[in-house]
Amino acid sequence: MKKIFMMICAVVALTACNGNKFHIDGSIDGASDTTLVLEQSSNGEWLIIDSVKVDKGGKFSISATAPQVPSIYQLRMGDQAICFPIDSLDHLTITAKMPNYATDYTIGGSEHAEQVMKIDKEAIRLASTGADEAAMQAWKDQLARQIVADPSGIVAYYTINKYIGNRPLFDPMNDNDLRIIGAVANAFNSFRPNDPRTDYLVNVLLDGQRRRRSMSAPTDTVYADVASIIDIKLQDYNGKEHKLSQVAANNRIVLLDFTAYATEISPQMNKLLNDIYKSYHSHGLEIYQVSIDPDNVAWRESARNLPWITVYDPMGVNSKTVGTYNVTGMPTTFIIRNGEIVERVEDATRLKAAVGKYM
Repeated sequence: MKKIFMMICAVVALTACNGNKFHIDGSIDGASDTTLVLEQSSNGEWLIIDSVKVDKGGKFSISATAPQVPSIYQLRMGDQAICFPIDSLDHLTITAKMPNYATDYTIGGSEHAEQVMKIDKEAIRLASTGADEAAMQAWKDQLARQIVADPSGIVAYYTINKYIGNRPLFDPMNDNDLRIIGAVANAFNSFRPNDPRTDYLVNVLLDGQRRRRSMSAPTDTVYADVASIIDIKLQDYNGKEHKLSQVAANNRIVLLDFTAYATEISPQMNKLLNDIYKSYHSHGLEIYQVSIDPDNVAWRESARNLPWITVYDPMGVNSKTVGTYNVTGMPTTFIIRNGEIVERVEDATRLKAAVGKYM
């Protein structure tokens, strides 16, 4: 009898409550009366979905609720596991042999599952043969080309989260690897904004950027609360360029605000900024708001209704501006007075009081 450890629709947002099923069946040579555990990945954690016993002939069959979006699963036997993606109503067939269940296997029924199998087998081969850095890099270059060809795909997500031993295949502390991670994070942000993995990917990217900057500690990066501004030149929704240095020269106080209108906090933040703008604009306050939204069209529609300066950075979270100002989360706002940053505010609830000190 199957032992169901966790099978409720609310266990993870990746799972649908529509009654549709995906199926996995196959055979394991040399295994009988052995339990297979089906687990689903949730950004680094494995959630047990169901289990099944291999019969005396080595055959098995298991089904589970289909995910709303393509997801990564594994079929684990003891401490060995076979990973694969599932996209809705997939029907996979797995054949394997003992005792090397996790390496001596094949998957059929899904192109993406076959791609993941090839990646895992090549990783095992390179690790077991002690491949040098050149061979590993050549393989990574090949994978990078595949990722860039379909950065919002489930295989791209799996690949950038792949580990070989205790080392990440694509390391956020490596500049080249971080660019590939950034391509996937930006693609998910653009094309899969409601995917539960999108926020995770963006956070991985921003954390990697922050740690890279903290290691290199460039002299022109804004970490302190008081520093000279580093100029920004970006265009508003009409295509007009606005220089932060010029805005700061023409106004007593400037709020430099980094935002993404697509985020949940944006409407409340803009309401707060509007309150501050109405209170202090006549006293010499201007707002210079930098959007890193992935959707230029949606940004334009929102920006045209705002009374302050709103500019768009097409590089998004990969922007040099974001890196220079060490923006690792939203909201992040800087108070500028006389061309110098006098305060960095990340707690929106204290922003109006902070501005009031300088008016």
